[in-house]
Amino acid sequence: MLVILMDDQILAPEQVCQSCLLADRSGQPRWRSGQLHCGQAIRKLTEQQPEQYECIMGFRIAEIR
Repeated sequence: MLVILMDDQILAPEQVCQSCLLADRSGQPRWRSGQLHCGQAIRKLTEQQPEQYECIMGFRIAEIR
Protein backbone atom coordinates (compact mmCIF):
# COMPACT_ATOMS: atom_id res chain seq x y z
CA MET A 1 0.00 0.00 0.00
CA LEU A 2 1.29 3.46 -0.90
CA VAL A 3 0.84 6.48 1.38
CA ILE A 4 1.81 10.15 1.10
CA LEU A 5 3.87 11.38 4.06
CA MET A 6 3.44 14.99 5.14
CA ASP A 7 4.95 16.72 8.19
CA ASP A 8 2.34 15.47 10.64
CA GLN A 9 -0.08 13.53 8.40
CA ILE A 10 -0.35 10.38 6.37
CA LEU A 11 -2.59 10.76 3.33
CA ALA A 12 -3.96 8.34 0.78
CA PRO A 13 -2.57 8.91 -2.73
CA GLU A 14 -6.13 9.55 -3.96
CA GLN A 15 -6.14 12.79 -1.96
CA VAL A 16 -3.03 14.12 -3.71
CA CYS A 17 -2.38 12.32 -6.98
CA GLN A 18 -5.74 12.79 -8.72
CA SER A 19 -4.77 16.33 -9.69
CA CYS A 20 -1.25 15.35 -10.82
CA LEU A 21 -0.58 15.21 -14.56
CA LEU A 22 1.84 12.31 -13.99
CA ALA A 23 -0.72 10.08 -12.24
CA ASP A 24 -2.24 7.14 -14.06
CA ARG A 25 -5.80 7.17 -15.45
CA SER A 26 -7.28 6.22 -12.08
CA GLY A 27 -5.51 9.07 -10.25
CA GLN A 28 -2.91 6.81 -8.63
CA PRO A 29 0.88 7.18 -8.63
CA ARG A 30 2.55 5.36 -11.50
CA TRP A 31 3.58 2.29 -9.50
CA ARG A 32 4.80 -0.71 -11.51
CA SER A 33 6.79 -3.76 -10.53
CA GLY A 34 7.56 -2.38 -7.07
CA GLN A 35 8.92 0.95 -8.36
CA LEU A 36 7.51 4.47 -8.50
CA HIS A 37 7.82 5.68 -12.09
CA CYS A 38 6.83 9.29 -11.37
CA GLY A 39 9.57 9.86 -8.77
CA GLN A 40 12.86 8.61 -7.43
CA ALA A 41 13.90 6.41 -4.53
CA ILE A 42 15.16 7.99 -1.32
CA ARG A 43 17.98 6.25 0.50
CA LYS A 44 16.85 4.54 3.71
CA LEU A 45 18.57 5.58 6.94
CA THR A 46 17.77 2.29 8.66
CA GLU A 47 16.73 -1.13 7.41
CA GLN A 48 13.48 -0.89 9.39
CA GLN A 49 12.22 2.10 7.38
CA PRO A 50 9.78 1.43 4.55
CA GLU A 51 10.82 2.11 0.98
CA GLN A 52 10.37 5.83 0.33
CA TYR A 53 10.25 7.86 -2.84
CA GLU A 54 10.05 11.54 -3.71
CA CYS A 55 7.62 12.28 -6.49
CA ILE A 56 8.31 14.94 -9.08
CA MET A 57 5.76 17.20 -7.35
CA GLY A 58 7.87 17.06 -4.15
CA PHE A 59 5.71 14.76 -2.03
CA ARG A 60 7.24 11.85 -0.12
CA ILE A 61 5.61 8.49 -0.83
CA ALA A 62 6.18 5.38 1.28
CA GLU A 63 5.37 1.76 0.56
CA ILE A 64 3.77 0.23 3.64
CA ARG A 65 3.59 -3.57 3.65
